[in-house]
Amino acid sequence: MPLVKIQDYDPDYRDSLGDSDLKGMGVYTQADEKIGTINDILVDEDGQFRYLVVDLGFWIFGKQVLLPVGRSQIDQGSDRVYAIGMTREQAESLPEFSDRLAIDYDYEEKVRGVYRTPAVGASTSAVTDTARPVDVSMPLEASAPLDVAATAGMTAATPAYSRDTYNYQHEPELFDVKDNNQTLKLYQERLIANKKRVKTGDVTIGKHIETETAQVSVPIEKERVVIERVTPTNAGVAVSSSEATFDTGEVTRLEIYEETADIHKEAFVREEVKVRKEVESETVEAKETLRREELDVNTGGIPVDERRDRI
Repeated sequence: MPLVKIQDYDPDYRDSLGDSDLKGMGVYTQADEKIGTINDILVDEDGQFRYLVVDLGFWIFGKQVLLPVGRSQIDQGSDRVYAIGMTREQAESLPEFSDRLAIDYDYEEKVRGVYRTPAVGASTSAVTDTARPVDVSMPLEASAPLDVAATAGMTAATPAYSRDTYNYQHEPELFDVKDNNQTLKLYQERLIANKKRVKTGDVTIGKHIETETAQVSVPIEKERVVIERVTPTNAGVAVSSSEATFDTGEVTRLEIYEETADIHKEAFVREEVKVRKEVESETVEAKETLRREELDVNTGGIPVDERRDRI
C-alpha cells in the first residue's frame, strides 16, 4: 500500500479542500498543549487520508512524526488539530519521518505499534475510542488518569495479520476518519441581479432670439387741392352793376388732410413648452456559465452511508 504526499497525488487538491486544507494547522494535546504543526498529509493509492505529518517544533526539536488520521480531531473553528491520546512519551518513541524515508510496511508497523500501546497516564478510552463523536467547538478535556495497577503487564497487541494481508480497515481506531470532522466544502455559483443608477448625460433646455425682417403694406390717403377753371354758359353776357361786385381780399380757405402710417411692434405669447422626465422600463438579460462542485466518493468497495440534510 504505497503512501504518497497529497500534493503528489493531486496537485490541485486545494480546489476540493478549500478552507479545509490542514497544512499549517497547529497540533495540540487534549490538555491544550501545543505539540507542533501539520507539515503534510499522506494518502494511499485511493486518495484516502492515512497520516498527518507533524513537525514537533520546540516540543521535541527538529523531529517530524506521523499521526494516524484516526487519532486526530479537527477543529476548523479554532484552526487546530487535536492529537487524541498523544503524550510526549509517545512522540519520543515514534520513528522519525523524513522526505528521504521509504514508507513501507515495516516503518508503518513501527508507527502503529507506538499508537497501539496505551501510554501510562492516558485512559484506554481516550486512546482507542475514536468512534465516539467529540464536540469540536471547544478543546478536548484531558483524559482521566489510568489506575497504575491496571497498566501492569500492558504490552502492545499482537496483530492478527501479516505484511500481505494487512488492511487499514483492520484498525479503524487509527484510520477511521468518520468522526474527525474532515469536511470538504462544495461550492456553487449563482447569478445575483442588482441595479444601479448611473448618469448617462445632461439635457439643457433654454431660449434664444431669432430675428427676421417683416414687411407690411398700409394704404394711406392724402388730400390735395384741385383748381378747375371752366367757361360758364353765359360767358360774354352783360350783367347788371349790382350783380358785378368787385371786392378786394375775398379768400376761400380749405383744410387739407392726409394719413400717415403708424407702424410699431408688440409681443405676444406664441406657445408654451413644458419639460418633464419619463421613465422607460426594459428587461436586460444576462447569460453566464455557473460552476458547481460535486462530491466524488471512492469507497474502494466499502459500504458508505451517505446522508444529506434537507435544505
